[in-house]
Amino acid sequence: MATDPGSTPTPAPARTPHQVSPTTYRLRMWEYLLRSWRPYFWSTLGEALIAPVLYLLALGLGMGSLVNRNGTAALGGVPYVNYIAPALLVAAAVQVAMGESTFATFARFKWNRTLWGTTSTPITPPQALDGHVLFIGTRLLISTAMYFLVLVVFGVAGGPSGLLMIPVAMLCGLACAVWVLTLTASIDDDGPMAFNLLLRFVVLPMTLFSATFFPIGQLPWSVRWLALFSPLWHGNELARACALGGLSWPQIAGHLAFLLVMLVTGFLMARRRFTRRLVV
Repeated sequence: MATDPGSTPTPAPARTPHQVSPTTYRLRMWEYLLRSWRPYFWSTLGEALIAPVLYLLALGLGMGSLVNRNGTAALGGVPYVNYIAPALLVAAAVQVAMGESTFATFARFKWNRTLWGTTSTPITPPQALDGHVLFIGTRLLISTAMYFLVLVVFGVAGGPSGLLMIPVAMLCGLACAVWVLTLTASIDDDGPMAFNLLLRFVVLPMTLFSATFFPIGQLPWSVRWLALFSPLWHGNELARACALGGLSWPQIAGHLAFLLVMLVTGFLMARRRFTRRLVV
């Protein structure tokens, strides 16, 4: 149909800008962290395989042979290597979570200031935190899966239910990581000192006195009650229940509730601290 030369052409309708969902921004932050970690993937994978082998040979089989000679009644009647294997997996998950939520995240705040550049885009501080939590969860999934394969090779992974040790370890690691992310977002100049103190006076004692290497029943009551507030103890008990059994459903529910409450409250606190730190 011909257009009248004297008429004003009708403008084309304006295009609606493409709407990006908040989930997309979270995944982009997660993707960036994965790309940053890619150069270290193979070294991380090697560590995830070699470390459990050394621990199981030295502690489980080496020192365990001495422990087994004196009887294993205190261990529930299982060999020492079977007793410590689930706890070693959970402890390794906590250590991975600590590494990613301390110096690695602090560098993005303080040294290379990547988070400041990230949040100058449409990505918000809460979404940046969500990406960090997703990334730490991914790291934990890979590391704990590799650790579990080593336990299978050593024959100490339990039955089919032993596979549940992987989500248990991930839950324990994330429950610790969100609170450390809160600390990381709250400090400025004294990050290395704060993290060294955290690792030396919190993580190390928690590993030693949370029934990782011996039952807490062998501790005096004056310090035994402290283990009840240790996320690692709750994770160890759940992991052993997956591999060896021995816990009732109410006990399992209690351990899960503790870790879930710790995860949710820590996540909310970390979101608040990320927002306060990054919003100018």
